[in-house]
Amino acid sequence: MYKHTMVGVVTLCAAALLAPAVGTSSAATADPTPTASPRQPQSPVLVDCLWHPEVRPTDFMLACGDGNSRLTSLRWTSWNDNSATATGVNVVNDCKPYCAVGKFHSYPVAVRLDTSQTWKRHPQVRQYGEITLTYPGARPDKFQHTVTYPLWN
Repeated sequence: MYKHTMVGVVTLCAAALLAPAVGTSSAATADPTPTASPRQPQSPVLVDCLWHPEVRPTDFMLACGDGNSRLTSLRWTSWNDNSATATGVNVVNDCKPYCAVGKFHSYPVAVRLDTSQTWKRHPQVRQYGEITLTYPGARPDKFQHTVTYPLWN
């Protein structure tokens, strides 16, 4: 009985793994005609911790390694070739007495993305290379009113 169960599980897993490949290959052959329209240049993207390009994300992780700082509730007022601006909330762990038991605090923040550059991972895509946070009121301990960080490339 065990042998038949294992054969069934292995067969099911193999079918599940092959299904996307079969679907992709048949979909790829559905329309072999290339598009003739020229590709429009795209605005720069914001690259997240998992190396995904994003445009106008509502949330963005600033501290990829430990998750102790993130932007939430982002509302973008502009997004163009030179810069992007938004307002939102910076949620930051106070790490007191240490990060594993620290408490998260929320701070209103203005966000600006700058320094459009070629994304090294995908040279055909441009990405923002710098993020500036401006705290209009309260801010995390030891933070300046305005802080600027390079973004990963």
